[in-house]
Amino acid sequence: MANAEGLKEAELNRLSDFLKKSNGAMNIEEVDGFFAALIAGPEVVPPSEYLPEVFGGEMSNIFAGIDEANDILGLIMRRWNVIANTLHRGDVYLPVLLEDEEGVCHGNDWSHGFVRGMEMRKAGWGELIADEKHYGCLVAVMALYHEHDPDPELRPGPISPEQREEILVQMAAGIVRAYRYFRSELSARADRFEAQSSPDKIGRNDPCPCGSGKKYKRCCGGATIN
Repeated sequence: MANAEGLKEAELNRLSDFLKKSNGAMNIEEVDGFFAALIAGPEVVPPSEYLPEVFGGEMSNIFAGIDEANDILGLIMRRWNVIANTLHRGDVYLPVLLEDEEGVCHGNDWSHGFVRGMEMRKAGWGELIADEKHYGCLVAVMALYHEHDPDPELRPGPISPEQREEILVQMAAGIVRAYRYFRSELSARADRFEAQSSPDKIGRNDPCPCGSGKKYKRCCGGATIN
């Protein structure tokens, strides 16, 4: 696994392992791309919308208990904040990418996660896609997204190892450009940079962090808390 800024290796592995055992959940690379799109995009997407996407749908009974919920949600919010702070400062964004057996990072899952994030706010991203002057910031993402597309007409063609490295560099730089676009070209909208606080420890009678409005014990913590 490459570029895990903000999380220690053991923490990233713990989050990755949890996602692997959650039926229908994104993998850690997809989550990173998904978050990058949500943060760089035209408007705030609340956790109540994006967390079910991360975990593969209904969030009830996915955690073994309060301690696990605090741990996993805390790790997720820390990675979110690293991406948000990086883009806000205009620093180089380093995506989390999984390596294959030979240690190569392909980036396809990241690009699929990013497009899923775009789809949550299609209208806003549509403005960037229609902007001939700025659309180029998404070309690298789309090249990886369509690399293995069922429709051969959409595939970019064979990508050499050298080309892939350059595409990954362009992809990371493009996200910063997309973030700047939505804050300059669409500056009439309120400044929406907003890092999300790591959640406080969840009590059995506290509101569930998924945003359902229910008490935690009656929602995501219902598997083990009476």
